Amino acid sequence: MLPAGQRLRALREELGLTMRDVEAASERIAARHGNEDFALSLSRLSDIEAKGVLPNLYRLYSLSVIYRRDVREMLAWCGIDVNETAADLALVSPPKSHTTESLGNMLAVNVPVRMDPGFDTHRTVNLGRMIERWGLLPIACLSQFTHTKYTYGYIGSEDFTMYPLLLPGSFIQVDESANTVTQGSWRSEYERPIYFVETREGYSACWCALKGDLLILQPHPLSPAAVRMLKHPQEAEVLGRVVGIAMRLDDRRSSPAGEVTAGRQVTKVPPQLN
Repeated sequence: MLPAGQRLRALREELGLTMRDVEAASERIAARHGNEDFALSLSRLSDIEAKGVLPNLYRLYSLSVIYRRDVREMLAWCGIDVNETAADLALVSPPKSHTTESLGNMLAVNVPVRMDPGFDTHRTVNLGRMIERWGLLPIACLSQFTHTKYTYGYIGSEDFTMYPLLLPGSFIQVDESANTVTQGSWRSEYERPIYFVETREGYSACWCALKGDLLILQPHPLSPAAVRMLKHPQEAEVLGRVVGIAMRLDDRRSSPAGEVTAGRQVTKVPPQLN
């Protein structure tokens, strides 16, 4: 990627503008706003183009107007990418509820544009491994998918392992740095960590416990799925802890009936749960 100064010079020459043309135009902009900070002298413009000096905000605005480019694009040339806003918002948590307009300025984000043809909505999967290609689309908030410590999972439409805590068809956010099973007691089922586990048969989101070299995959008590005990890590690997959930609460079809799966293992639903 070319430095900002070289890009600006190439853009100026592409538009057929001389450095004096830019200087004169910036002086008119400065006069209109009554602020000399908008003006670019010949020496300052030369420093920007040839020496890598970054323009201040006022001069950057003048250049964006003169060169007919979005100022946010020029900010990216200078190393400030507003498309990173969604990811950076997670770094600060104000104590009071609030509204935000910051995401509205995003130009584009990385989103999955090609999925693995083998993606089956009936099975629980690791979405990160199902995405074959990412692309730029003007959709806010999704850019963080490709840059953080998180991976994302999808609870298969036939996976009732954590029902009714996790409904089939839910999307989950998994913290891959928290891939060690913690032992202890919890005041409620909501405090007990849910882990995203990869087995030889597929994936499963469930409660976990370690007993020697066995990893116990424990479903919700109201689930029709059975407890499984697999050798760790040969037969089951903990990918991380579930830290976020996105699911619909009005889908009445998400209830166990007939045969259901725990990952890909099929179990029969007890009659009382039908």
